Amino acid sequence: MKRFVILSVFTLWHIAGLGQVTLAYHLKKGDIYKVKQKAEQIITQELDGATHVITNHIDGVLEFRVLSEVAQGYEIALTFKDLNLIITSSIEGELMNVKAKEVIQGDIQSKIFNTILENPVKLILSKTGDILKVQGGDSLVSKMANASGLKDDFAINLMKNSLKKEFGSEALSNSYKQMTFIYPIQKVSINDKWKNSYNGKLTTTNTWTLIGIADQKATIHGKANVTVYNKDPNTTMKLKGTQNTRIISNINTGFIIKMTVEGISTGVSNLVQLGDQELPTTIKSKITYELIKKEHVQQKL
Repeated sequence: MKRFVILSVFTLWHIAGLGQVTLAYHLKKGDIYKVKQKAEQIITQELDGATHVITNHIDGVLEFRVLSEVAQGYEIALTFKDLNLIITSSIEGELMNVKAKEVIQGDIQSKIFNTILENPVKLILSKTGDILKVQGGDSLVSKMANASGLKDDFAINLMKNSLKKEFGSEALSNSYKQMTFIYPIQKVSINDKWKNSYNGKLTTTNTWTLIGIADQKATIHGKANVTVYNKDPNTTMKLKGTQNTRIISNINTGFIIKMTVEGISTGVSNLVQLGDQELPTTIKSKITYELIKKEHVQQKL
């Protein structure tokens, strides 16, 4: 009877364990992943019955090159291979139109954004996708500011502080966690849920669900509560909202195949020229990441 009980417990435990999977990054030194990123952000502000809409369009290509496996996970070189940015205002028209690969004579913005290309930053990626450390972001910011051609130290430092909010080490870490930080610590089965969170200009608390596994692909959906806080010399934004994420990833490597993130947040913004007046503000966004190429390069000894 005792033996029967032990065997029964073992059998039940074994059955319960069937269908569980470890979702994580399993990368190899020399792996190279190229990802196309496309984003649209629509910011709507209301003032005395009038509406101002700012639309940001961003697209580019990112390269993730696995340099080595380390105790915490993986050392990866992140390189911008292409970057295009268009900003339009319903009041003022086109505010910015930059193609980073095209340097236009006399156009400071084109010189600044061209500098971001082919200048890798290093990051430490945990197996769950948390970005633990970024090196080189602040150096990249300095190169971008210096490319402006400005000679006045005060103006250069002002530009560095502005660029640091988007391309500094901390900013890059917070930005790309949205794409990478998706996996649980424990094994999971279909319909299991897990949570994680990260901070920055966009602070999120995520609940993830494993929807299914087929053809060596995992389908994962995420729901998040988000808080947006952004402050620059001219504007302060404070908003709260929600975010929905759909992911298809490779079960063997953990790297995403396609990812779509859609969000909406509402709150208020303050413009310096309007003093303490608060403007009702809504931000709608949609970001897609798609793997366009995966290769392996044998590293030289």
